[in-house]
Amino acid sequence: MYQPESYAITLVFMLLSMFCWGSWANTFKLCPGYRFQLFYWDYIIGLIVAAVAWGFTLGSFGSSGAPFLHDLASTSNHAMLLAAAGGAVFNVANLLLVAAIEIAGLAVAFPVGIGLALVVGAISNYVLAPKGNPFLLFGGIALVVAAIIFDALAYSQREIGKSRSTRRGLFISLLSGLLMGSFYPMVSGAMSGKGAAGPYSAAFFFAIGVAICAVPVNYLLMRFPLDGDYPVALGGYQRAPMRWHLAGVLGGAIWCTGALSNFLASRANMVGPAVSYSIGQGATMISAGWGVFIWHEFANAPAKARIFLTFMFLLFLCGLGTIAIVPLF
Repeated sequence: MYQPESYAITLVFMLLSMFCWGSWANTFKLCPGYRFQLFYWDYIIGLIVAAVAWGFTLGSFGSSGAPFLHDLASTSNHAMLLAAAGGAVFNVANLLLVAAIEIAGLAVAFPVGIGLALVVGAISNYVLAPKGNPFLLFGGIALVVAAIIFDALAYSQREIGKSRSTRRGLFISLLSGLLMGSFYPMVSGAMSGKGAAGPYSAAFFFAIGVAICAVPVNYLLMRFPLDGDYPVALGGYQRAPMRWHLAGVLGGAIWCTGALSNFLASRANMVGPAVSYSIGQGATMISAGWGVFIWHEFANAPAKARIFLTFMFLLFLCGLGTIAIVPLF
């Protein structure tokens, strides 16, 4: 299988994961009027297809470790279940985050959910695999969290006057953040120790875990949406245009590509999961960039919102730059 070895290439993989994790949601914007619960079924298909495709390409060539099929066969049951459990935890966290955004808006859901996920994930990953200078790492994380807060302030300015159920959304955001910060240590654990899964196998078992968990959880959210909207009928999936299904598959493939890039980077000797995960969570800056420059979400926002966005981008760049140099010390 292919595994990046130099830090320069590993950094490219981490930045790719950040870009993919911050960009996949654009595919949902291509499906106006489509309920997220229905979009999610195609998203899961995209996850599995991408995991298999990367396994039979990059995962089957190269001199680092076993080829994809051999690695699948040699992975222990413990590692297999750990990676699948990480997928299940991520699935619940992702669905809760979307519900929190619908209920309370990005101004509440993102700083609480993603900010908490970043802190929980970075600390737990560093405890399990302490690599790099902790002062630089957690200093960079603090800058990224500050950037997320400024991102929230910008969205709050844009949402002035709109009614939101903040208390319920806040609780769901907290739960989502705790779960979102917990899935990565599980996957990292699956790639460590005796009978460990390689990054490509871990991504495959992770996608299977997402799919298995989504069947009951997403169906439950179709029947009882957390945002208080009307229940979602499965017939809406069958009536959706083919381009919407393709957009969902593409969204899942993009996210999976980002996840695999991050898993590969975390296995590099000089990096470790804490640094890799933290840079990947810079996806918030990417998603904000799409919203500002491509979708023009702040075209009519107050001037104060644009000031907050400026601080957000500056803090993100400083934070990510600080985290990026951690392996060099």
